[in-house]
Amino acid sequence: MAFTAKDLASSDHFLTAILRCANELIAIYKESPRIASIFAAQQRWLMAHAGFALYYGYPDEPGSALYAARFVSLVLKQRIASRNTAVAFIQEMLAYRFLRPLPEFSDRRTRLLEPTETANEHLMRWVNTHLFILDHLDGGNRVERMAADSSALAVIQSEIAKRIFQSEAVRNPGATFNLFNWANSGGVVMDYLISRIESVDPESERVVIGPISLKNIREQFLISNTHLKRLLREAGVLGSVGWTGVPGKSGFWLSHGFVTEYWNYQAAKFAIIDAASEIALGPGR
Repeated sequence: MAFTAKDLASSDHFLTAILRCANELIAIYKESPRIASIFAAQQRWLMAHAGFALYYGYPDEPGSALYAARFVSLVLKQRIASRNTAVAFIQEMLAYRFLRPLPEFSDRRTRLLEPTETANEHLMRWVNTHLFILDHLDGGNRVERMAADSSALAVIQSEIAKRIFQSEAVRNPGATFNLFNWANSGGVVMDYLISRIESVDPESERVVIGPISLKNIREQFLISNTHLKRLLREAGVLGSVGWTGVPGKSGFWLSHGFVTEYWNYQAAKFAIIDAASEIALGPGR
């Protein structure tokens, strides 16, 4: 039986899972910053899932086919982005060769598209990262079963997309999470800050993560100094982050509320991926 978000959020082992996930996502970003950046901001992450889902067979749509008009329609229906943003995203994916046209199935009115090998490999790694962590939580063999079934990726991704579109806990976890995750590269900066946590005291209002280097963050995640400082300043206004002493020369802290937003988001996301894996792979651990 798949984990529920409540199961995960209340598990004594979930902090370890969260930290492992944050570090894995950072590693993926460092290896392939351009394609990983698509998953490093909420709006682009949701649009990427919309595109993959239409190609693989979105559960609420007849058949499987990805083309610009259909993609824009789904993005608008799910309130992910504006028409112009959706069109620009498709054009960007074609320019970066993460999408390509299928000329043998296209005509003058409709140009069918498919993800390239690079895009599919990145998606598979993202899915396997989460399945690997779920396996470690319960001793399951999801990754092994996924590798043995070539048709599983299409099913699991389509189910993940359907569920995240419908999940308020994933799409709107809280003000601070949203601040980071809707900014370009903000999601991976947030993953980095969370990855610095060593322990969480439920009785404390703050989690001190030690000194951080803004220069190091800028260089790792290709974010401008102005953009990074604005993110941290706005999060500070929300009472969610700050320095223990002199800014830039002391320890950095995250509020318990911010950590809880991230914690609950991850619990909801992992529960969705586990439920999708059970549909794609069948029940079993």
